[in-house]
Amino acid sequence: MKLFVPKEREAGEPRVAASPDTVKKLTGLGATVVVETGAGADSRITDAAFEAAGATIGSTADAGDADVVLKVRRPSADELKSYKSGALVIAAMDPYGRDDEVKAMAEAGVLAFAMEFMPRITRAQSMDILSSQANLAGYQAVIDAAAEFDRAFPMMMTAAGTVPAARVFVMGAGVAGLQAIATAKRLGAIVTATDVRPAAKEQVESLGGKFIAVEDDEFKAAETAGGYAKEMSKEYQAKQAELVASHISKQDVVITTALIPGRPAPRLVTRAMVESMKPGSLLVDLAVERGGNIEGAEAGTVTQVGPAKIIGHLNVPGRIAASASLLYAKNLATFLETMIDKETKALKIDFDDQLVQATLLTRDGKVVHPNFAAAEAPAAPATPASDAAQKTEGGEA
Repeated sequence: MKLFVPKEREAGEPRVAASPDTVKKLTGLGATVVVETGAGADSRITDAAFEAAGATIGSTADAGDADVVLKVRRPSADELKSYKSGALVIAAMDPYGRDDEVKAMAEAGVLAFAMEFMPRITRAQSMDILSSQANLAGYQAVIDAAAEFDRAFPMMMTAAGTVPAARVFVMGAGVAGLQAIATAKRLGAIVTATDVRPAAKEQVESLGGKFIAVEDDEFKAAETAGGYAKEMSKEYQAKQAELVASHISKQDVVITTALIPGRPAPRLVTRAMVESMKPGSLLVDLAVERGGNIEGAEAGTVTQVGPAKIIGHLNVPGRIAASASLLYAKNLATFLETMIDKETKALKIDFDDQLVQATLLTRDGKVVHPNFAAAEAPAAPATPASDAAQKTEGGEA
């Protein structure tokens, strides 16, 4: 079984789909691992480190006879031309709205697995790329805010006077949101957060944050038995919007995390809310790649809107690639391990396995995932995009 790890071709993607630890693990399971020259350079993993773990350093030509290709991003049309029919391609496929690209993978004859569709069950927690990457995105969002902020985050009492603590408001208390809360607290900020799930209140408070929500009877019944948020009434939405707008005007930093797979990011912060903030305030939009939670956010840049700046960095986990790659690689290797026969050291895919059924996009020249197999894909479920245990009002970036 030959496994190939290419250098990512998409601009702005510094992550890599393997690490020395996962190479060691996979070679121990019988795989011959070939890593393209320089694949890990932007994640601080040298070719020598891969070689020391048991990999061979190769080139793009090695994709031609690979049984398994591990990637960060969906393969391009040019990359697909070099893959053999029947090869497993495991990556974050970002398939919604990409029907032509999904069809191209089917026509190439590969078995494409979309890691973002990994089910949220106990068995699959170590394979959940959305949670591992969102965790780091939440951390990095606070670091990016602190870097742009022109004041200190913690309260400082000095002989020359007192520096007040920064006020940070996190919208969405899923994986990214909870990590943002924890990071901001570590930096000494006064942290508040909101979410439409009643269970989020305890999670926020356990990290030292204050929960902000209209806690009426409707709110207390706002969570389904499966842990998802129910759609709230127009009356509740209006009351919550009024409370949030008032709260935002007093904040130094606002971080938004809401993202729903296959849909535009929900609008959480209006331009009027941004313009109500104090001079020098900051907002960080972790959903900017899907249209943004904040009106006025622009993908890939920091934008001045009235008195505040809106940070709209792309690929936020990639901004901390040296850590993100290690976690992502572990997610992929753990999933692939479930498809390797321990005795024969060969691939043995159980197509009835829940994990395989949930993630398999293409097989035998066809698009087989139920969300994409039909001529018109059904609407994506309102499942949080990056939250294995906590369900937010719209998921997380």
